[in-house]
This record gives sequence, C-alpha cells and structure tokens, in this order.
Amino acid sequence: MADTATYGYQSIARAVLDHEIDTMFGLMGDANLFMVDHYVRQGGGTFVPVAYEGSAVLMALAWSHVSGKVGVATVTHGPALTNCVTALTEGARGHIPMVLLAGDTSVMAPQNLQNIDQREVVKVTGAGFEQLRAPETAAHDVAHAIYRARVEKRPIVLNMPADFMWQEVTHRKTIFPAFAAPAMVPEGDDLDAAIGMIASARRPIILAGGGAAGARDRLIRLADRLEAPLATTLKAKGLFNGHPYNLDIVGTLSTPATYEAIAKSDCIVCFGASLHHFTTDKGKLMKGKRVVQVNESPLEAAKNFHPDVALIADAGLTADNIVHWLDEAEIPPSGFTRELDMEALTLHPPGRTGAKPGTVNYVQALRKLEEALPKERILTTDGGRFMTEVWCRISAPDPLSFIVTANFGSIGLGLQEAIGAALADRTRPVVLFTGDGGFMMGGVNEFNTAVRLGLDLIVIVANDSAYGAEHIQFIDRAMDPGLTEFDWPSFAEVATALGGEGITVGSDADLDRALAAIPNRTRPLLIELKLDPEDVPRMRI
Repeated sequence: MADTATYGYQSIARAVLDHEIDTMFGLMGDANLFMVDHYVRQGGGTFVPVAYEGSAVLMALAWSHVSGKVGVATVTHGPALTNCVTALTEGARGHIPMVLLAGDTSVMAPQNLQNIDQREVVKVTGAGFEQLRAPETAAHDVAHAIYRARVEKRPIVLNMPADFMWQEVTHRKTIFPAFAAPAMVPEGDDLDAAIGMIASARRPIILAGGGAAGARDRLIRLADRLEAPLATTLKAKGLFNGHPYNLDIVGTLSTPATYEAIAKSDCIVCFGASLHHFTTDKGKLMKGKRVVQVNESPLEAAKNFHPDVALIADAGLTADNIVHWLDEAEIPPSGFTRELDMEALTLHPPGRTGAKPGTVNYVQALRKLEEALPKERILTTDGGRFMTEVWCRISAPDPLSFIVTANFGSIGLGLQEAIGAALADRTRPVVLFTGDGGFMMGGVNEFNTAVRLGLDLIVIVANDSAYGAEHIQFIDRAMDPGLTEFDWPSFAEVATALGGEGITVGSDADLDRALAAIPNRTRPLLIELKLDPEDVPRMRI
C-alpha cells in the first residue's frame, strides 16, 4: 500500500489489520475509541465489546489458543488496565501469545485522575510491556509487539498515550516475521546419557505436555518402538486419543491403577512438559526412576523438577532421533505394554450413588453429560473445586480443543475464554464447566455477550451454594462452614433473563430433561446442577 497521510489512531488500527487479525476484543474509552471505530468502519474488522475489561484479555487468549494466531484486545487507561491484571497473569503463566492495546493518559496531563505508572502494573503480571514511542512509529511498534508476543509466547501490552491519537502521521505497512523453525536436534554427552537411560529401561513411559501438542505422530512412533505406554499432562489432554496404550493424564488426576503403574515404571521420557507438582505429585511419582526431559525452552526444563538429563530441543525431532539411535543399536523393545490391562488402568472410580432431595449426584451427572454432549466440541473449564472431576471424566478431542483457565489458580475466567474460543471456531459448540462462585464472579458479566453474538455455547454450572474448596476445609476441622455458604439466585433464571435458555437440575428426571435439550438448543444453554456441598468429591490435587 502506498504511503498515505493519516492520524495516529488510524495507523494503529491499520497496523493490526496489516497482520490479518480480523477480530479484536475490548471495551472502549477515551484513549482507544477512535482506533476501534476505524478498525471496524474503515478496516472491516470485527470488534467484540465486553462488559468488563479483563474479559477482553481472556477472550483474546482463548481466541489465540484455538486459532493459532495472535489474539488482540484493547482497553483504555488507568482502572481499565488494572482490571486486566488477573487476566494478563493467566496468559503469561499459560505462555499464550496476545497483544493488549492499552490506552494511556496524555503525556502532557500527569494530573489526570486515572494516571498511573502502567509499566509497573504490567510488570507484576509477567506480561511484556511495549511503549508506543511516538505517533509516527505506531505501525512499527504494533508490529514489534505482535512479534514479541509470538516469540516470547506471552501477552505483550502496547501502551498508547491518548494525545498521540489525533496527530498526523504517514502509515507504512510493517510486519516482522517470527522465525519459528524447530529447535535443533541435540547431540553430545546429554543425548548419549538420555539414549542410554531409555535403551536400558524395562518399564518406560512417554509423557507429553502442552509443548509437544504438535508432535503426536512422532511420539507415538517412539512409544510403539519401545512398547511403552503414552500419557499426557493436563494441558495435553486428548493428544493420544484412540491409541490402545493411552494412559491419559498423569499425576494426581490419574486413575488409582494408572498411578500404581507409573510408580512401578523405571524411566519417564517427558516432551514439552514443565513437570508441575500436580503432574509429579510433588515428586512422588518420579522417585526411583530415571527422568529424561525434552523441552525447547531452557526456562521450562528443570523449572519444577530436576530431571536426570534435559535436552533443549524440539519434541518431534528429538523423538525421531531417539528412534534412529535405538534402531542403530538394535535395542529390543521393552515389552512394558504387554503387562498392562488398559481397561483397568483407564477406569476412574465410579463414585457414590444417590443424592439428597433437591440435588443430583455430581459424578453420575458428569457420566451422563459425557454421553450427551456433542463429541466434536471445544471443552473449556473454569477453576475451582469441581474441575478435577471434569478433567478426568469429560473428554476433549485434542489439546487445541481444550482450555484450562487455571494457570493462575483463579476462578471466574471460564465463560470469557469460552466466548473467545467460540469466535475462533464457529463450526463447533463450546462446552464450559464452571462453579457457582466462578459464574457469579465472571460468567454473569459476559453471558449476555454470548447471547448477543449468537454463539453455540453450553454452560454447565456446578452449584453447591458455597465456596466449596473453603467449605471442605471447615468440615475437615469440625468447624462451622456457614461463612462459605451462599443463597445464590437461580442461575437458570438469570441465564434466561439474559437472553439464553436456562434449566435447573435438582433430580435425575430434571437431568434427563436437560440432556434432551442439548441437541435442540437454539441459543446459549445453561444447565444448573444443584449439588450438596458435603457430597462433592474432593479435588484431586
């Protein structure tokens, strides 16, 4: 495009469009409203207005996860940015690339009521900060922020002073390619040590984390060569669906039988996993065995657990390399998979049966929902007490179709990310599991946004009328849990009032009616499961 005279706000909007980013999430204020207007009216972009600023960041994070592109959100200055702190932290800890175009108060008006040091606010979240240096550098600065988001794999906040917006500039299309060639195949003493550990193993396990989501076939080839079972961390849930020796999630979320099988193994080869203490059960599952960790980032290797050897390399290339050397040395397969009874290993405990009047049994409800929900779906989960059973009992097609909003241990982030996921892929329904506290904290804010956008969204609210994680702690110490209990409004009625369809489930007959409504939904559907707080399974942590 030829150089043309334009204003600062127009150059920022056009710079986003130059990167073929056609969706922007946000809430307008005096520092970004004209940029948003130009993005939509002149650029043809889609702007998704939110009710709360942090929601824009969360939607952009999920949009990025599902689409594979850099998500973009925008807010104005001061309190608008501070309302994004939890969401930015969630994205930084989840290593999700996105850019937040944050307005800032005028450079010439430091007395502005909403003026704060925005760089310092962003710094505490773990996100990156990029300053719009001058109106004439807008296209360059936007391009650099998007570049940083890609290569650093975290949110980048681009700070935009309000007084830059109406200054005349010349827009020049600027795009910086992000070099994403796979990391080199390792060699040397560390590789030799890793090959030796793997070759001598009699009960090896191949473990994949979210960083190995693109290496499915190569990891299966390695596992088949070793006759080793496959397993995943939570973030790679669904990666090995359909494989006969898929142990599913490793760690505190494993079935009891799988936990025992892992404990008996003598070598775990980990690809793209940081080995969080939920995965290792605080190191218990790694005792008495050799651990080989393959990760393309040196910051993730040994971050949570120190392996016997770490290879800083691409997961797929390294798996191929290991197979090559095993074949060269004519190492026989381990035969471990021949010892395994996969039906027993993958069977989660059935749980208790029955429920007190006015409630349903949570585990039994999950089993029925797993059968009734659309198979080709995007699964999104909020944080909180209810989610560990969902992670174990509700399937996801693959890791890119599964979003965990628990990187920061917060509740109330699920519905916003479900909306972002639904906008990134309108061909499939999005299923969200959330708790009552989480829905009140974030879901009520944005449920109507899903209605306005006409999204295919199914929300299951696990409602025990309490903050369950705290409730159980009072019960365990024989103390009164009354301060954790709430007389919430009917979430089903709230959903209906906000333009969706809500169904309350307080009995098995109610549950059957709710399940029958799933294939006939025409608008966002909310199913409220009424639960007994003293009869919900404990979190598997």
